[in-house]
Amino acid sequence: MEHLEKQERMEVWDKIQGALMEEQISQFRAEFLALHPYDQAKIFEEQPEDIRFLIYSYLSPEEMAEVIENVDNDLVTTFITEMVPAFAAKVLEHMAIDDAVDILNELDTNKLASFLTIMDQEVAAEIKKLLHFEEKTAGSIMTTEYVVIHTQMTVKEAMRHLRKEAPEAETIYYIYVVDSYKKLVGVISLRDLIIAEGNLKIKEVMSERVVSVQVGEDQEDIAQMMRDYDFLALPVVDFQNHLLGIITVDDIMDVMEEEASDDYSKLAGISDVESSGDTAFSSAKKRLPWLIILLFLGMVTASVIGRFEATLEQVAILAVFIPLIAGMAGNTGTQALAVAVRSISTGEMNKKGKASVIWQEAKTGIITGVSCGVIITLLIAFWYSDFFLGVLVGISIMATLLVATISGAVIPLIMHRLKIDPAVASGPFITTLNDLISIFIYFGLATAFMRFLI
Repeated sequence: MEHLEKQERMEVWDKIQGALMEEQISQFRAEFLALHPYDQAKIFEEQPEDIRFLIYSYLSPEEMAEVIENVDNDLVTTFITEMVPAFAAKVLEHMAIDDAVDILNELDTNKLASFLTIMDQEVAAEIKKLLHFEEKTAGSIMTTEYVVIHTQMTVKEAMRHLRKEAPEAETIYYIYVVDSYKKLVGVISLRDLIIAEGNLKIKEVMSERVVSVQVGEDQEDIAQMMRDYDFLALPVVDFQNHLLGIITVDDIMDVMEEEASDDYSKLAGISDVESSGDTAFSSAKKRLPWLIILLFLGMVTASVIGRFEATLEQVAILAVFIPLIAGMAGNTGTQALAVAVRSISTGEMNKKGKASVIWQEAKTGIITGVSCGVIITLLIAFWYSDFFLGVLVGISIMATLLVATISGAVIPLIMHRLKIDPAVASGPFITTLNDLISIFIYFGLATAFMRFLI
């Protein structure tokens, strides 16, 4: 079934709400379970707590697991913790292992231990293995629910094994091949397995050119690799090439969304991702570190202006153009920063080369600087009838835009070279830094050519 629009979902919900409230369980289940899991989740998210508890009582843990897997990440822990613990544990059991691990990682130690105690011990053991891996690494996002076959199997034996194991696997489009030491030695697609002769050995039909990732590799690098190779899944191995799990494309989509959100927060000068559920205190706590740093940079900018107090006293009209020059510098720097961070994150930086990217931004800064400088020179000459003042502001704009563009491109490159996330070269930081530079250029030129202004 296709996804429903929000209005359509509400209309469908109105039809089945009566059955829910009147405790017509069979009718409710028939109507609700006929919906796509995504629509089930969206409808479920919009219900008040008392209605959610009714839904818990009408659905099995397996059915509820499919709903929870499609619920917004910010709401999942709320729903899991409000369920009866025994029911929640069963729901987690029926979810994909990696999804269950993501949820349990958000819980406090006591709740985590409680769920693992109640859950089926075999499932709990698989979850515990993944909980040990560092966050945002291949190990933390991989799943252990996959099909593996051995080199000595025949195609017929492999197909029989696949039919047996497929119901529990997250994906079967790629089947990974291991040797007697459980080391990854090859891969075969489902298509190739189906069309191969039944009596052939797997080692005769598999591909030995298998791309894998180390268990400790960063999830952002893995997302880049899966995008480059157009993989649906990627095997995860240890340092001895033992197959530990696989990462599927749906997990990578979640990673890309998470990384984009994280980068956006850093570009906005927020040290950690905020959610709509954060309290005012927690939001302020995340924003304060950057704001305090910027406060000190702002004081430096103020002191620079103070050093040119004599210049301002003699030509007071110079103060009129401070916001214009500082604002243009900040905007230009932020634009260059966005381009540089995107080039780094997509791998475009490595293809073009750092010098090429910087030179490209420098040329852009020259073109935009000259264009804006000429326009502002003519505008000031017309409005204020002072051609030299227009030339001064115009030259300041040209120099400022060039420097701001280059700094916006270079700073994230330096941070990337130092193994620091380039997104921390945030918009507010670049803006404040360029404010300082632009004010220094503007008043430096004004002081140097004061005799033409008086």
